[in-house]
Amino acid sequence: MTFEGALSIALPELILSIGALALLALGAFLGNKSTRLIASGAGLVLVVAAAAAVLGPRGAAFHGGFVQDAAAVYSKVVIYLISAVGILLGEPWLKRVKNSRFEYPVLILLAALGMGMMASAGDLISSYIGVELQSLALYVMAAFQRDDSKASEAGLKYFILGALSSGILLYGASLIYGFAGSTRFVDISAAVHAGAGTGVIFGVVFLMCGIAFKASAAPFHMWTPDVYEGAPTPVVAFMTAAPKMAALVLFARVLENGFPGAVKQWSQVLIAIAIISMVWGAFAGLAQKNLKRLWAYSSIANVGYALVGLSTGTQEGVQSMLVFMTLYLIDVTGFFACLTALSRDGRPMEKFEDMAGLMKERPGIALCMTAFALSGLGLPPFSGFWGKVYVFKAAADANLGWLAALGLLSSVVAAFYYLRLIKTMWFDPPAGRTDAAPMDARGVAFAAAAFSFPVVLPALALLDPLSRAAASAFGLN
Repeated sequence: MTFEGALSIALPELILSIGALALLALGAFLGNKSTRLIASGAGLVLVVAAAAAVLGPRGAAFHGGFVQDAAAVYSKVVIYLISAVGILLGEPWLKRVKNSRFEYPVLILLAALGMGMMASAGDLISSYIGVELQSLALYVMAAFQRDDSKASEAGLKYFILGALSSGILLYGASLIYGFAGSTRFVDISAAVHAGAGTGVIFGVVFLMCGIAFKASAAPFHMWTPDVYEGAPTPVVAFMTAAPKMAALVLFARVLENGFPGAVKQWSQVLIAIAIISMVWGAFAGLAQKNLKRLWAYSSIANVGYALVGLSTGTQEGVQSMLVFMTLYLIDVTGFFACLTALSRDGRPMEKFEDMAGLMKERPGIALCMTAFALSGLGLPPFSGFWGKVYVFKAAADANLGWLAALGLLSSVVAAFYYLRLIKTMWFDPPAGRTDAAPMDARGVAFAAAAFSFPVVLPALALLDPLSRAAASAFGLN
C-alpha cells in the first residue's frame, strides 16, 4: 500500500490531530477569549472525523499497525460523538465556575485521537500509543481546576496510578513480543494458534491488567472514586463514557484478534474481573453519599456487565458488549448532564441530600435522573434493560448461565442505591431553591432521557445490525 493510501485509511485521526494543533495555535494567539470559538471548532472537528470514519476507505495500514474495519468505524462514531457532547457540557460549566480556558476542548480532541487509535490498533505498539495519548490528556483534564485541592489530588492520583498501569501494560507487551516473536496481532495469532505457552499467558495477563485499569474494572479500580469525586463534573461525564468504550474495544482487539487460540485461558481472567467488578460495584456503592462517587462504583459494575459479554469469546458476545456500552454511554452522559445543570447558590449539587425534593424544584431534571436511575438498575423497558439482555443472553448461549445469574443478583443489590436516589428526589422535603439550569445541559439531559425510553426501541433496530457487522470484523464464530 502506498503512503497516500495509508493516510486515507487514517483520515479521521489526521482530521483530529490537525484540528487539535490548529485550534491550539489559535488559542495561543487569541487567549481565553476565544474559548467559545475553539469549543465550537472542536465539536465540528469531531463530527467531521466521525463522518470521515463512516465514508472513508477501510483496510490495514502502516504494516498492519492500524486497522480500519467495521468495528473501528462503529466505535469511532460513538466515541467522537460522545466526545462532542463532552465539549458541549464542559465549556458552559467551566465558564460558570470562572475557569473557562481554551485548552479544554483541545484536550478532548487529543483524548479522542488516542481513543481512535485504540479502536484501530493492529499491534501492541499502536495500542500503547493510543492508550497513552488518551491517558495524558485525561490526567490534565482531571486536574483542570488548578485552584481546587480536590481536583489537584484527583489529577495526581490518576497520574501516579496511571503510570503504574502503563508499566504493567508495557511489561505484558514485552513478554508477548519475546515469546511470540512479533508485535502484530495477526502474527501473534499465528504463533499461538495451537495454544499459548506459559510465557505468552503471563504476558496476556499483565496486558489485560493494564487495560482493565483504563476501563476502571475491579480490582484495578482504586483510582476511580477519588478521581470522579475531585474532577470537574463535565470531565467526569467524559471520563465515564468514551474512554471506557475505547478500553473495551481495545480488549476485544487484543484478545479476539491476537489470541483466538487461547480463548480458554484469557476468558477465565476476564470472567474473574467481571465477577469482581459486578459484585464490588454493587456492594460498595451502597455506602456512598456523594453522587459522583456513587456513579463511579456504578460504572465499575457496568464495566463488569460488558466484560460478561466479552468473556464468552464469541461474535455474539462482542456484539453484546458493543450494544451495552453504546446504551450505557448515553445514559451516563445524560446523568452527568443533569449534575452539570444543577447548582444551589453557585455551589454544585453532588450529594444525596442536595437532591432532596428535587421533583418539586426542578421536575424536568428530576424526571430525567429518575429515568437514568431506572435504566441503571435494568428496569424494562429502559435502555439499561436491553443492554443487560444482550450481555446475559450471550453468556447463556456460551454456557455461562451461572455468570449471567450472578450479574442479575448484583443488579438487584445495586437497585437499592438507584431507588434511594429516586426516593430522595420524589419524597424528601426540599433542601432549598436551586439555581436556573443552563439550556445546554438541560438539552443533553432531556435528549438522553428520551433515548433511554422510548427512542431506544426503534434505535435498537438500527444498532443491532450495525453492532453485528462490527463484531463480525473480529472473525469470530
